[in-house]
Amino acid sequence: MELSTVGFSGLNSPHLPQNKDMWRIAAPMIISNVSVPLLGMVDTGVTGHLENSAYLGAVAIGATIFTFIYMGMNFLRMGTTGIAAQSFGAGDNDGLRAALGQALIVGSFIALALMVFQAPIGELALKLLGGDAETQRYAGEYFSIRIWSAPGTLADYALIGWFIGLQNARIPLLIFLTINITNIALDLFFVVILGMKVDGVALASVIAEYSGFLVGAAFAVSILKTRAGHWPIGRLTSVTAYKAFFSVNANIFVRTMALMFTLSFITAQSARLGAQILAANALLLNFQHLTAFGLDGIAHAAEAMVGKAIGEKSREALVHSVRLTLKWSVIFAAGFTAVYVFAGPTIISILTDLPDVREAARRYLPWMIASPLVSVWCFLYDGVYIGATRARDMRNIMVLSALCVFLPAWYFLQPLGNDGLWLAFLLFMASRGIGMHVGYRKRVLHSLL
Repeated sequence: MELSTVGFSGLNSPHLPQNKDMWRIAAPMIISNVSVPLLGMVDTGVTGHLENSAYLGAVAIGATIFTFIYMGMNFLRMGTTGIAAQSFGAGDNDGLRAALGQALIVGSFIALALMVFQAPIGELALKLLGGDAETQRYAGEYFSIRIWSAPGTLADYALIGWFIGLQNARIPLLIFLTINITNIALDLFFVVILGMKVDGVALASVIAEYSGFLVGAAFAVSILKTRAGHWPIGRLTSVTAYKAFFSVNANIFVRTMALMFTLSFITAQSARLGAQILAANALLLNFQHLTAFGLDGIAHAAEAMVGKAIGEKSREALVHSVRLTLKWSVIFAAGFTAVYVFAGPTIISILTDLPDVREAARRYLPWMIASPLVSVWCFLYDGVYIGATRARDMRNIMVLSALCVFLPAWYFLQPLGNDGLWLAFLLFMASRGIGMHVGYRKRVLHSLL
């Protein structure tokens, strides 16, 4: 079941979004999102300057596990944004409470399950990702500590998605900054000052996530006091009341799992190509994450504006929102490419002083230079589809791109080694963008006629 996207007259548009409306949401989210991969770079940097490259590989593997787990649960953020934005556009304050409450409740149950089953989850993940015995040992140590961040992380996702749905990007910015500044400070304190290794990096992440939750919860309470309404207890306690929530979020979950499978597959294949390639690709993935999180800032604006347009039943506002955010997404993608061309080698040198890792990362840097212009389309359309709650279409395009493009491309390109792996990834990103553009033209817009 998809939330309705029909019934637009095209005449009910009291306000078409302008540049200032987009930037009011996008600017804080770009700052917020870019701080996430910058944190990853700090994690990489503090371990990349330790005496053993196994620490860097271990953090890369451990971070991949939690990226897979937590990004798999990112439906709590993405689905909550679309649902909350439509309730916001319709002026439904009880619906806003239900959207937040359902996301927090579901997140709490998932976090409990992750902690209860942490042993088999960790063993399976490490087995799948591979790596030598020493790297595996350190990665296991990282996992056993970081898993305790689950309740705070998932609550952060729900809160951030809800605030974006209310077109309030300032509070997510404060949450992100709290998390990442705390994490960076504790990274440096635990590793550089106290001499801890991967355990210090993991512990810093746990403490930071709960710090962000405390900030977000305080603001949520304050905002709800200003919005008259009641907590719809029936919609929070009845299993059947979660039907719409799960119809959207189950599809987003499958979609995100397909994406994280692809990213984890890259790390696993990197490990099989050797410790040097694993470490080099871990550095390069920071470039990809920086691109993704930066462009996602504009996609978050698309989510909020598209969702609000749907709540207002304004087809004109929907089309205008997509065009506006697409224009700025392309501009920013070109900017990322330019930065990587001129500053990429310097960034690599900052992240590690291991000569062999530096050399390998620079050898494959051109793939990251090309990535922003290839990836921009799917990042933007993710925001459009989330705001329109077209979760089923997102799922189908992602799964087909992973199974029918990425895996076959990797299989046939294996003789190219690491170049083949990165080429397969770019073909995967391109197929997502093309598929979502076609779906937008033929399904989303057509359904609004």
